[in-house]
Amino acid sequence: MTLVSLAPQKGQCMVAGNKKREGHGSALHWQDKPKGLTSMGNLPVKDSSMHYRALVVLCCAALLAACGSDRPKTDTSVSPAPARVAKTTEAPGPLPAYQRELSGTLLEIPAGADVELALLVIDERDRPQRLLASSNLTATGQALPYQLRFNPEAFPAGARVELHGRASRSGQLIMHLPPLRITQAQTQATGPLRFEKAP
Repeated sequence: MTLVSLAPQKGQCMVAGNKKREGHGSALHWQDKPKGLTSMGNLPVKDSSMHYRALVVLCCAALLAACGSDRPKTDTSVSPAPARVAKTTEAPGPLPAYQRELSGTLLEIPAGADVELALLVIDERDRPQRLLASSNLTATGQALPYQLRFNPEAFPAGARVELHGRASRSGQLIMHLPPLRITQAQTQATGPLRFEKAP
């Protein structure tokens, strides 16, 4: 191994391999070091170089550790699932003075079925002649309350008026309500009404 010369001449410095570097090098690095590379304080050049490399390694390790500590921590906690809120059918507001209402409950209808109620005027041949009121509901599998409002002035005196109902699923009729005769244009409760399987 070739050692650095400890006795450089003025204006020159000897480095490994007996190559010469002319002048004092960069002013930023060497202008305050008139003794060149022969010593750094009381340390030989070889020890100074090793000491410098050790400082560089330590600085790099410190930077890596700082970068690792600054990384945001991934939040692995699982947020609780939102509670399911049961859907409820909103009740209509107060009954206007110019309307009347039929109310009650519908029974034996499968959950998810589409329910249609209609207050109809029926002629002598059992054919629907006029629609007085209608309502659409969705069955829940339990007793289904209903409210059907109509205008009493449209209720024909002496005519045959009936409450009809049907339940369907995917557009296919599955149940029906036997016709219920309504004789007076007044607010009244029909009580529980049972649906039957469609023929």
